[in-house]
Amino acid sequence: MLLSIIYLIAISAEAMTGALSAGRRRMDLFGVVMIACVTALGGGSLRDIILGHYPLAWVKHPEYLGFTVCAALIATWVARWMHHFRRTFLVLDGLGLIAFTLIGCAIARDGGHATPIVLIAGMLTGAFGGVLRDILCNEVPLIFQKELYAIISLLTGAAYLLLLHWNVADTTAILCCLAGGFALRLLAIHYRWEMPKFVYHDEVH
Repeated sequence: MLLSIIYLIAISAEAMTGALSAGRRRMDLFGVVMIACVTALGGGSLRDIILGHYPLAWVKHPEYLGFTVCAALIATWVARWMHHFRRTFLVLDGLGLIAFTLIGCAIARDGGHATPIVLIAGMLTGAFGGVLRDILCNEVPLIFQKELYAIISLLTGAAYLLLLHWNVADTTAILCCLAGGFALRLLAIHYRWEMPKFVYHDEVH
């Protein structure tokens, strides 16, 4: 129940960030809604397709689609004030990343997949909605250039599996990883932690 509530908050927040990205590209309302839905539901959909987990989450639960559409439309109405809530959205986005990761890991684990696949499924669920959003908006995905984002997802998934391996109760493991992963993401935002960059200059002599 806790993860379900957080999931609904997270897809709403992600949908609003997607709508704002579409607005920066001057898209019409259909484009805004599409980008919002891809941002909020794309990672989970990609996970389900790769794992052969059908029906897709938003097909089985159409209310998820309703939440994202409503959140996108609300974002277009309150966009002029959104900069006042930027930090709030970063917090919600961080919470969404961890919640999506744990949900993705749980689904893959329940499907009997190997540990590496479980970790990848969690990362896809948590991080790749934003990747798809950036690609559709013709931008280099943030997680590939400066955000300590996908790594936090992988670490959270690994911690979750490790706790289960140590016979920690599933609910306890989820709560511990939710708190720990969320705290790590907030620290990464506050201290601007980034992955090392590879810089190559193709100079002609």
